[in-house]
Amino acid sequence: MIFLALKTEDGRITGKISFYCRMLGVSRQGFYKYLANKDRPWKYQDLADAMKEIVSEDECNDTYGRIRMYQALLLKQPEGVHIPSERTVYRVMDQIGLSHRPKRKPNGITKADREAMKSDDLLKRDFRSDTPLEKCITDITEIPASNGKLYVNCMYLRFLTALILVSSVWQWKQI
Repeated sequence: MIFLALKTEDGRITGKISFYCRMLGVSRQGFYKYLANKDRPWKYQDLADAMKEIVSEDECNDTYGRIRMYQALLLKQPEGVHIPSERTVYRVMDQIGLSHRPKRKPNGITKADREAMKSDDLLKRDFRSDTPLEKCITDITEIPASNGKLYVNCMYLRFLTALILVSSVWQWKQI
């Protein structure tokens, strides 16, 4: 449409409009509707400005997704701005370049079981220890590789703040 508007000087050159429309596969009515709405301001400009203001308030706000941005707009209630649905907030964020997409999705080995009984927090975030082997901490890490996965298990002895055990297991892919 922009090409058509440039070539016909916004519809002032009338002899070529039907030719250009036919070549570009655009109806003449669609072209004239484009000309009528071309200079109209964007209807979500106030909402976009309010979103940019929320993002600029704090350096951590640039990670807001559509849900948190929608909640922030409802909480702040900017004056003179109609807050539409959450989906519209997402579309506006996408159009002005504020869509936050996570860099990666973790593909962990732990799957939550909702019916399983939750274990008690015995350490209560206190990792200090007075005697050896009183508190040992372990972690399992999954490392993807081209020929399978490597699982690394580390055990830390908190009394000495030292690593006491490292074990690894390969899970090979069948080719």
